[in-house]
Amino acid sequence: MKNKEPIKIGIIGGSGLYNMRDLQEVREIAVHTPFGNPSDKLITGRISGIRCVFLPRHARGHRILPSEINQRANIYALKSLGVEQILSVGAVGSLKEELAPRHFVFPDQLVDETKGRTPTFFGQGIVAHVSWEEPFCHDLSQLLYETSSPMGVPSHLGGTYICMEGPQFSTRAESEYHRKMGYSIIGMTASPEAKLAREAEICYATVALVTDYDAWKEGEEVSVEKVVENLQANINNVQRLILQALPKMIVRSKTCDCGQSMRHAVFTQPGAMNKATYKKLKLLIGNYVKPK
Repeated sequence: MKNKEPIKIGIIGGSGLYNMRDLQEVREIAVHTPFGNPSDKLITGRISGIRCVFLPRHARGHRILPSEINQRANIYALKSLGVEQILSVGAVGSLKEELAPRHFVFPDQLVDETKGRTPTFFGQGIVAHVSWEEPFCHDLSQLLYETSSPMGVPSHLGGTYICMEGPQFSTRAESEYHRKMGYSIIGMTASPEAKLAREAEICYATVALVTDYDAWKEGEEVSVEKVVENLQANINNVQRLILQALPKMIVRSKTCDCGQSMRHAVFTQPGAMNKATYKKLKLLIGNYVKPK
C-alpha cells in the first residue's frame, strides 16, 4: 500500500483497548498484505497533533483468540504505512508480589512458551536469523516508563514477560513454576509480535497492564470480573500515557539498533533466493539484498 505521508508511530491495542478516545482526524484503512489480512482495519489519525495508526489486536469487539491473531499481517501492515515505532498494550498477570494489579510494567526480556504460532516472516526459500538478545527496544521502554512515572501510576521498568499459549489462564502448578523461574509477568500476545517487529526493523515496546496475580496467590485467584475491573482502570491510565508519550516518541533520538536489525541477518545467497518469496519480503529486506 502506498501512502504519501508515512505514519511513523503505531499503537497495537490489546484487551479492552478497542479505540483511542483522543484520536482525531480519524480514517479507516483496509490493508491487504502478502500474509493475509490484519486483525481489523487500521485506524489512522492524530493524537496530541502526532500522526499515528491504531490496530485493535483482537479486532473490535474482541473476536480473535491470541492463537488466532495474524501477527505477520499486523506487523507487515504497520510497516507498509511507514511505522518505525510500535507501542504495544496488553493485559498480563503478575508473578511477583510487588507487581500489583493496576500497575504498569515495561518488560525488558521475553520467554516464548507458545505452540504452533508462526514466529517469522522468513522461510520458503529465504533464510534470516535476526539478533534477539534484547527483545524489547530499551530506549523506547525507558521513554514510556519515564513518562508514566509522574502520572501517579505505579510503574516498573524491566522484568521478564513469559508468553503462554492460552486461551485458558494458568494452572496453579504452571504459575508456581513460572515464579520459580524468576519471571515477572505472564501474557498471551507479546510473541511472536515482538519477534516480527524486530524482523521489520521497528522499535517495539510493551506497556503491560497488570490485572491479576495469575494463579499463585491464595485469595487472589483470577476471575473474569476482577480482570475486567482492573483492566478498565488500566485502560484509562494507558490512554493518558499515550497522550503524553507520542510527542516525545516522534522527536526522540534513536540510538538503538532496531532500525537496522536486518542488515546482516539474511543468510541466503542472492542467486539462490526464491523470487516469489523475495517479492513478499522486499518491504523488509529490499534495502540490503536483491535476488539475481
